[in-house]
Amino acid sequence: MKLKRLIWIFVVLVILASACTSAPGTSSTSSTPAGTGSIVVKGSDTMVNLASAWAEEYQLKNPGVKISVSGGGSGFGITALIDGTTDICNNSRPWKQEEIARAKKEKGFDPVQIVVALDGVTVVVNPQNPVNDLTMEQLAAIYTGKISNWREVGGLDAPIVVLSRDSNSGTHVFFKEHVLQAKDKNAEYGSDVQFLPTSQSIHDEVARNPNAIGYFGLGYLSDKVKVLGIKKDASSDAVKPSLESIKDGSYPIARPLFVTTKGQPEGIIKEYIDWILSPEGQRIVSELDFVPIS
Repeated sequence: MKLKRLIWIFVVLVILASACTSAPGTSSTSSTPAGTGSIVVKGSDTMVNLASAWAEEYQLKNPGVKISVSGGGSGFGITALIDGTTDICNNSRPWKQEEIARAKKEKGFDPVQIVVALDGVTVVVNPQNPVNDLTMEQLAAIYTGKISNWREVGGLDAPIVVLSRDSNSGTHVFFKEHVLQAKDKNAEYGSDVQFLPTSQSIHDEVARNPNAIGYFGLGYLSDKVKVLGIKKDASSDAVKPSLESIKDGSYPIARPLFVTTKGQPEGIIKEYIDWILSPEGQRIVSELDFVPIS
């Protein structure tokens, strides 16, 4: 597990370094860019509120630029970028090799993924639920159907209502690869898992249902749900997602968030991404409860 974690951290650092080199001058973007035109942004549901906040603030300072933002999931955004219906794809998980190959073969471009924020996939239950933490193994067992009653993890004698994002979501893919398949690479979501179309719908169902469990990005957290601490194993301390635990790697379900463009960004798209990476853009990351990269 330590080796896998080190490899993951190394990959993230490489991507961060690539982002910095592909966007020179990102630290000095306080002056208003001269660009005018329109930018279409599609993709990650986790990132849609963050992307909308970026767009709103940027347009106030740069009225010559019009930015359209929509969600739908990382898979939707990736398809849109390949098909040419968006300028920027928001993705909460890295592109798959087959998606990169399709972009190169069918459309003749290399996707350039730039880390713009960090996030912790937050596992939540209803505030009435007495369970306060789970191990990674218990969490995987719940989502694969091996554990189906709360009493099996120290809770009440009640069936677990398991909620997940749908398969078009980058969070769905990330959770599957880093939780369900942490020990079993063939593990799949259980047959009783309910797949919901948005992070907000998961939040609302957990807030309503005392037996539900769900997950979403930090930006959807509210006092209507309870955050569970997550243990790497039975002998580890439970850790909740926070700026500190995500940055230092102690929270076990942390991830980078990306924007992706067709090749190296240019023109007003580059100016916009430079601004997102600037202290001003990263301030908005913090305001929406994600973790800035700077």
